[in-house]
Amino acid sequence: MTAPKNAKVADIVARIGKRAEGDRHVSVGDIVAELGQRSQGPFLLVPALIGVSPIGGIPFAPTFLAALVAVFSLQIIIGRTHLWLPDVLAAREIGGDKVRAGLEKIDPVAKRMDRWFGGRFESLISGGAVRIAALMCLILSLSMPMFELVPFAAIAPMSAIAAFGLAILVSDGLLMLAAIAMTLGTVILMFQII
Repeated sequence: MTAPKNAKVADIVARIGKRAEGDRHVSVGDIVAELGQRSQGPFLLVPALIGVSPIGGIPFAPTFLAALVAVFSLQIIIGRTHLWLPDVLAAREIGGDKVRAGLEKIDPVAKRMDRWFGGRFESLISGGAVRIAALMCLILSLSMPMFELVPFAAIAPMSAIAAFGLAILVSDGLLMLAAIAMTLGTVILMFQII
């Protein structure tokens, strides 16, 4: 069962919780299936958030994370609605109790996300707009080695990529516009670095 594009994030969290009922294990592939088309957002969001964290200060870490973003962005650009994961990762299982414990912590955040985001400028988050966002993420990720020349400058492109990922996850066109503005700011910064 895949999540409809306009499903609330809290509903998706609840469906993942149902898969983890009892002592059943849940695979990463199961979680991606529940996210449905929204799985594109987390695949952009998570590596970018790691890049914005102190881990992004480790030499070559932003470039490695950007390579992951590039792989996922390419899949979105070519029109894959469910992103490919290596079998070793997709088959990885997590105990039902751990999934439920994690979801209990995520649920309040998901409800806040549903309250704050979503439903704004929906035409900016549909069809071709997501591919254009993925193209911008690809360009930002390919520029990452240049940003690593200046300590912590990689935060700028990673923040823009994270904003695109969040916009896709919560289906919010206004957030998509903010991500585009962040991208323009990153391009200006890039020209200053050059």
